[in-house]
Amino acid sequence: VQLQASGGGLVQAGGSLRVSCAASGDTFGRYTMGWFRQAPGSERGFVAALDWYGDKKYYADSVKGRFAISRDNTTSAVHLQMNSLKPEDTAVYYCAAKRGLAGVRFGRYYNYWGRGTQVTVSS
Repeated sequence: VQLQASGGGLVQAGGSLRVSCAASGDTFGRYTMGWFRQAPGSERGFVAALDWYGDKKYYADSVKGRFAISRDNTTSAVHLQMNSLKPEDTAVYYCAAKRGLAGVRFGRYYNYWGRGTQVTVSS
């Protein structure tokens, strides 16, 4: 499956942004979808994930209550709505796909990755 992230940009602290990921090449509904991010000088970290039905959702503690992950299996897209953004949310955001829910919070369990999209939050 091929993944393409979009929607990043520059936003002021407290603002909102939605990043999206378009999938192609396989049946999108088979995959657990995740978002990860990597800030300069930091390791890539888990942000959010949801199962193929969109029922089970997982969030990093740092974004819980501010970010919301969703998917549309009819358009093969997954979205990450980011609200109340903070400067520490600044990073390159990556979408990823895997089969099943094992290790959903760990990037090494994901088989497919898209190119990232830059999100910059100014203070």
